Amino acid sequence: MLDETNKFSSEDIEQNKLMGGLAYFIFFLPLLVCPDSKFARFHANQSLLLLILSVAGTFILGLLPIIGWLLLFPFSIFLFILYILGLINGFSGQAKRMPLFGNVDLLK
Repeated sequence: MLDETNKFSSEDIEQNKLMGGLAYFIFFLPLLVCPDSKFARFHANQSLLLLILSVAGTFILGLLPIIGWLLLFPFSIFLFILYILGLINGFSGQAKRMPLFGNVDLLK
């Protein structure tokens, strides 16, 4: 996981740690509550990427008979671990990108 914490001001991180963590429950919440925070927007972006991956991955694996259905459980465990890591990073004031797909910025 690529650490980008030093890209954000310490004031922004301290004021918006809660929103950074809550973004993993409702990705657009930081965009409504603190739209000017780059730290909260970072976590909203990471959460949105996880949401897209989970919906698309579950849909695709659900369409594949037997093999897809067998892979659905490990995929769910993988997503759960990524959500937990995101929560920990958000609440602790760290900005670490998700592995594999975290380099994509949908929210600028």
